[in-house]
Amino acid sequence: MGFFEEVTLLTKFTFRFFRELFKPRYEFNEFVRQSYLIGYKSFPLVAITGLILGLVMTIQSRPTLAEFGAVSWLPAMVSVSIVRELGPTIFALIFAGKVGSGIGAELASMKVTEQIDAMEVSGMNPYKYIVVTRVLATTLMLPLLVILGDAISLYGAYIAVNLKGSVSFHLFFLQVFKSLDFSDVFPAFIKTFFFGFAIGLISCFKGYNSTNGTEGVGVAANTSVVLGSLSVFIIDMIAVQITSMLY
Repeated sequence: MGFFEEVTLLTKFTFRFFRELFKPRYEFNEFVRQSYLIGYKSFPLVAITGLILGLVMTIQSRPTLAEFGAVSWLPAMVSVSIVRELGPTIFALIFAGKVGSGIGAELASMKVTEQIDAMEVSGMNPYKYIVVTRVLATTLMLPLLVILGDAISLYGAYIAVNLKGSVSFHLFFLQVFKSLDFSDVFPAFIKTFFFGFAIGLISCFKGYNSTNGTEGVGVAANTSVVLGSLSVFIIDMIAVQITSMLY
C-alpha cells in the first residue's frame, strides 16, 4: 500500500506542477537564480567527469581495436558511444547525485523549519516559488550540461589518442563528426530533458512532502538520489526502445 500511495501522491504532484506552470505570477528571477545554482555550479563536476570519461574510454578501447588492426576506428567508436549513451546517462547520474540530494535536503529543511507554512500564511504560493522554478531549472540545465560534457569528453578522447600516437585535432574531429548521425545525436539530446525533469520533480516531491522532523531531511536527500538515479535508467530504457523502433 505504501508503494501505491507514493505513486498516487507523485502523480498528483506532477499534475499540480503542470497546472501551476502556466498560471501567473511567474517567478522569473527565482528561476534564473536556480538555473545559475543548478547549472553553472554543476559544470565543474560535469567537466571533470567528462574529461576522465573520454580518457578512460579511449585508453581502454585502444588495445581491443589494435588486436583487429582497427585503431583508426577509435575516434568513431568512442564518439558514438559517448554521444549516444554514456554521456547523457553518466552526466544525468552525476546530476542526480549533486543536484537531486541538494534540492531534497533544502526543501525538507524548509518543511521542518516551517518556512513553507510561513510562505502560505504571507499570501505567497510556495509551490510556484519553490517547486516550479527548480523543476524548470533542472529540465533546461541538464541538456546544456550534457552538451558541454560530451564536448569535453571528446576532447579527452583526443588527448588519449595522442598519448600513443599522433593525430591532428582537425583529423580527429573530422572522423568524429563523420561517424555521428542525426539518429545518434537527436534522441540522446531529447531524453536529457526527461532526465532533468524526472530528477527535479522527484527531488522536489521528496523534499516538499518530508516528514519526521530533522531525520526526514536525510531521508529526503537519500531517496531523492536513489529514485532520481533509478528514473534515469528507466527513462533511458524506454528511450532506447522507442529509438530502435523509429530507426
